[in-house]
Amino acid sequence: MNNELMEAIEMLEKEKDISRDILFDAIENGFIAAYKNHFVKADNIRIDMNRETAEYKIFSVRTVVGSQEEVTDPVTQISLADARVINDKAEVGETVDVELKSKEFGRIAASNAKGVLLQTIREEERAAIISQFSDKEKSVVTGIVQRYVGRNISIDLGKSDAILSENEQIPTEHLRPTERVKVYIYEVKLPADDKNNGRNSNRRPKILVSRTHPELVKKLFESEVTEVKDGTVEIKSIAREAGSRTKIAVWSNDPNVDPVGSCVGVNGTRVNAIVEELRGEKIDIINWDENPGVLIEHALSPAKVVFVIADDEEKTAKVVVPDSQLSLAIGKEGQNARLAAKLTGFKIDIKSETQAKDAPGFRLEDYYDDEYDEEYEDGYDEEYEENYTDEADDDYNDEPGEIIEEGSDE
Repeated sequence: MNNELMEAIEMLEKEKDISRDILFDAIENGFIAAYKNHFVKADNIRIDMNRETAEYKIFSVRTVVGSQEEVTDPVTQISLADARVINDKAEVGETVDVELKSKEFGRIAASNAKGVLLQTIREEERAAIISQFSDKEKSVVTGIVQRYVGRNISIDLGKSDAILSENEQIPTEHLRPTERVKVYIYEVKLPADDKNNGRNSNRRPKILVSRTHPELVKKLFESEVTEVKDGTVEIKSIAREAGSRTKIAVWSNDPNVDPVGSCVGVNGTRVNAIVEELRGEKIDIINWDENPGVLIEHALSPAKVVFVIADDEEKTAKVVVPDSQLSLAIGKEGQNARLAAKLTGFKIDIKSETQAKDAPGFRLEDYYDDEYDEEYEDGYDEEYEENYTDEADDDYNDEPGEIIEEGSDE
């Protein structure tokens, strides 16, 4: 019996990573609970347990009274004559330890100890989950796809499972069991009645993860790009349509460090690793600028912009692009303009030069400076017409894993 108990304790200690002292305490509490159930009271119980061998004895601590007739509560009292059978030096008013050897009580004690031990294991597992994953909230971890639960996916994170709900899955991605995948932990959700770091609750905390969250992209860049991790390069803003395209605006705190080049890496190695993890999601990397007009111009890349009128208070902007660039600026199904608006926080109204000239009260010369007057005398220069055709929009949207940088002609 004791050997089996010791083996069980050692196994739980290794597999569940629960300390031996906690397990022994749980067994002792189980014995106390059994005694209370059997004898109503448990204030006078004492347990001697050898934590090396798991051998134990249970004692009832009883007060010595004069005669048997004076014993009013046999659970807490003992006559002097009976006490001296145990300890020949016992005196009235003192206490003696009466060992409990009832087989019936032994069965009850074992049953209660088992129940308390299982409850303790559940509580310690919950506490371990909370301790481990609360620190990892708002971070990226690698998990293994286990199974589909309805439309949700169970992700094995090692000591616990996470839930990747349908809304947090990339629409174009089909994950398969045993596949390794990076996920963003956006919340460790405790049960409503949870107290004391996960104890006193029969339910496990829920670990909620995402593959669509913009922060997933940011954390992936932090892991791949040293300059982002050490703070030299900052990711100022992210706009994402998961599974399709992401735009990020970056800024360097060191004038000698190119933020876009750092994020792209030599021959695109850094950004390609992220594109691969996101299953071919396109990533546009642009330079951040405090000037909203310049930032909006960058955000609409790869389209070229004639000029931007930005109202910083109203968070609105009017943008004019060459006629040949309108479809590229708007993007397929409006995606490029939509992501630019999310990235900058501005509501952007995009017009071609022809549309702008035809607008009531519009005068092009009010917006061009002398430098632009000459360059855009015919609406756009020959270089734009040569490099940006109406088919450019299809190239921008259809090549999987394509990387578009600010100012790129791709």
